[in-house]
Amino acid sequence: MREISGSLNYKGKVYKTVFNLNVMEKIQEEYKTVDNWASLTDGTSGEVDIKALLFGIREMINEAIDIDNEDNGTNEPFVSHKLVGRIVTEIGFEKAAQKMNELVIESVNDDSGDSKNG
Repeated sequence: MREISGSLNYKGKVYKTVFNLNVMEKIQEEYKTVDNWASLTDGTSGEVDIKALLFGIREMINEAIDIDNEDNGTNEPFVSHKLVGRIVTEIGFEKAAQKMNELVIESVNDDSGDSKNG
């Protein structure tokens, strides 16, 4: 498993996303296992669970904000569930789910240990 970064654009602002062990822990706290959560968000077994999708994206964005705040000495506030809903509405929930799931898959399928920005 390695940390993977991505981004989502909304109203001219780029929201970085990060999937790492901190995000996995939050997902496990809420959904018991990452697999349970993934089955709700990948759309392969029916409709995407919007609450689970927004939860995962919010955690990924907030982890990226937290990292940037630590690295740069900034104090950017975390995003809310409602803001993430607006971001996903703008992007389209299928596209947002696809981007999020690609980060998760790339993270757990690569054991190189290198960070990637994407």
